Amino acid sequence: MIIAIDGTAASGKGTLARRLAAHLGLPHLDTGALYRACALHLVEAGGDPADEDAAVAAAARVRPEDADNPALRTDAVAQAASRVSAYPGVRAALLAFQRDFACQPGGAVLDGRDIGTVVCPDADAKIFVTADVAVRARRRYEELQARGETAIYGAVLEDMKARDERDTTRAAAPLRPADDALVLDTSGLTPDQVVDRALAHIRERTGGFGRPVP
Repeated sequence: MIIAIDGTAASGKGTLARRLAAHLGLPHLDTGALYRACALHLVEAGGDPADEDAAVAAAARVRPEDADNPALRTDAVAQAASRVSAYPGVRAALLAFQRDFACQPGGAVLDGRDIGTVVCPDADAKIFVTADVAVRARRRYEELQARGETAIYGAVLEDMKARDERDTTRAAAPLRPADDALVLDTSGLTPDQVVDRALAHIRERTGGFGRPVP
């Protein structure tokens, strides 16, 4: 069973994906970590996120163990990842990795920005997670503060808006809900409520937790 979780930055899609994976006993892949790893490789090599050729070369160096690097969680890497992820060559370089993970025996839960539309268009259930941009900026601001990083809410909000613009307007795999995805707005929901609604959708799509109902 393949579960595709897509959504905007700081919408809660990662938390949802991890909880669903634990509940369903499936492996989980945060595909955003792959793009952050690409960005980190690029920055560490002295490259520029505006250099597409350098970004594609960095994507070729991404390995599974890179996803565990704490340096991926900095806001600077996240911003660079948003830029390099717009390049078709970078997305193509990481596509096979994601599909291989999804197609392992038993299935998987993947979260990202184009799982239901590009990576796994035939996923058994698709969920698109979003929230009001001000709510998402507040979440990211508080997350940065909790990590001891200096942050200004207004700047975080503007960065969030700019990232949304890049993600939704890029030519390669723009961020959008799949036609058959549940659109789940988490603005006023608790994490438990988000999980409950997601599980209800999965049950509806699969007739339990198996294959989709014909």
